Amino acid sequence: MNMDLLLQRHTAHLMNLPNVVGVGRGTKTVRGEDTGRTAVVVLVEKKVPEKELARGQRIPKLLGETPTDVLEVGEIRLLNRTGYSRPAYPGMSIGHYKSSAGTFGALVKDRRTGQPLILSNNHVVANATDGYDANARIGDPVLQPGAYDGGTMEQVVGYLERYIPLRREYASARCRTAKAAEKIVNQVLRLIWRNYRIALQKGVPYDNLVDAAVVRPVSLEAVGSEILEVGKIKGVAEAQNGMRVKKSGRSSGLTTGTVQVTRATLTVTISGNQKGMFADQFVTTGMSKGGDSGSLVLDMNNNAVGLLFAGSDTKTVCNRIQNVMDMLQIDFY
Repeated sequence: MNMDLLLQRHTAHLMNLPNVVGVGRGTKTVRGEDTGRTAVVVLVEKKVPEKELARGQRIPKLLGETPTDVLEVGEIRLLNRTGYSRPAYPGMSIGHYKSSAGTFGALVKDRRTGQPLILSNNHVVANATDGYDANARIGDPVLQPGAYDGGTMEQVVGYLERYIPLRREYASARCRTAKAAEKIVNQVLRLIWRNYRIALQKGVPYDNLVDAAVVRPVSLEAVGSEILEVGKIKGVAEAQNGMRVKKSGRSSGLTTGTVQVTRATLTVTISGNQKGMFADQFVTTGMSKGGDSGSLVLDMNNNAVGLLFAGSDTKTVCNRIQNVMDMLQIDFY
């Protein structure tokens, strides 16, 4: 029978079966191998053992002479990355209550306590703090969606748990001697130019390895673990030159790229004229836009390889995922 006629005849009945969310044309897969044989594919939220279903609830093995196949797809939902969602999923908008919006990268677990945590960038959920400024404090609320996307204090998804400070090339001087000198110079300066002041800065002698932070969700029910359009994380891998990678982000959705440089040291603009040096990064072909920061970067087998945090019009820059995991003391589920 013609496949279009076959689908017309059987779709309504199949859609009324428990757990079925879709019906269409595809090919028969046996033990993970595509046989190439045309089949009616039945999409289900979750596969259920046949013995747990009543006879009338089971999907027929054949429709006429055409085989059926069952494909587990989970819950099918609109991919509204910048809207409010509970549970919130990796790939959606998130942000510190005083900043704009970035991406919920992944749901991870604390190595010490086992509790679930939301992974993203420091500059997304900790407002680019260096640990000494007033940009953020542990316990600060994090919104989903981020404030730029309309998130409000009634839409708190979690609270800042810990972060790795973002060091600038030059930081405000903090020692007593420097502060005293700064005060004296400014007292003299006010006598000449009342509207000017001098601030002493100290060069930072080391590089950043990551732009990363984690958030404690308000509840386990408030977050999901599957990354939008990607699914579950299978493991961890090392980025290699020429490797094909992908990410699911707030702004550009699911995109792919190719790793071009590894073990890179580079200068990154953090905000305004503030720059920071980053070491042990990898660079890919362009696969991100503003707001994709915080996205988890994976290989094509769903192994995590990096955390996206920066980019240009043509390139994307990522932290090595092992550095992120070790410094934040986290693991993937």
